Amino acid sequence: MAISGKQSWIEDSDVFSLFPTLVWKTQLRAGVHEAIAASALELLRSLRQGLPELKTGEAWQSGHALHGREELRELCGCVRRTAAGVLQFLKIGDEAIEITGCWANLYAPGAAHRAHSHPNNYLSAVYYVRTFPGADTINFHDPRSQTGVLRPPVTELTGVNTDQVVVKVKNGTLLVFPSYLQHSVDANAGGESRVSVSFNLMFSSAALSKPLWGEE
Repeated sequence: MAISGKQSWIEDSDVFSLFPTLVWKTQLRAGVHEAIAASALELLRSLRQGLPELKTGEAWQSGHALHGREELRELCGCVRRTAAGVLQFLKIGDEAIEITGCWANLYAPGAAHRAHSHPNNYLSAVYYVRTFPGADTINFHDPRSQTGVLRPPVTELTGVNTDQVVVKVKNGTLLVFPSYLQHSVDANAGGESRVSVSFNLMFSSAALSKPLWGEE
């Protein structure tokens, strides 16, 4: 019942969700993650060779073309297969989707990342190589901007009245979400740097540029 309690003036009532925003969370098996982590960390060491250690509050991102690196071949394969499963779940059809960007993120203790989204892509993803207590969450923000116009006080914070959802992650967690969905990372409250790899994915078919209506 959408309205609780006995109401003599109601014959029936219901509540349902419209236009949900979905996030897919996958946990890789320990053996798979360990192999990916070893390759990713070795790549990270080579990319940062000669650079100074990050100071408290500092963050570092690599270039955005790491999907072409052999060290991340297995991880990219996991991302592509997961994205294909997402399209199947959404009944998108057989449109091909490809990785358009891939980069490593290194967050020293105290480092944070402001709310942002990833324009000009359909899906985005983040894979967690190294997390620690105090550095093991990501925040997703309500994409409906109009809800921020009026925010009355609530008696209890729930999934249907919050403007932010905090998702807990761990080593080997892969998250896939719509690229329009704003997300942020709180300041690293752990004692070591957190390592993640981010992705953008977009359709490779030019058929998406065709109009949805038929020719007259």
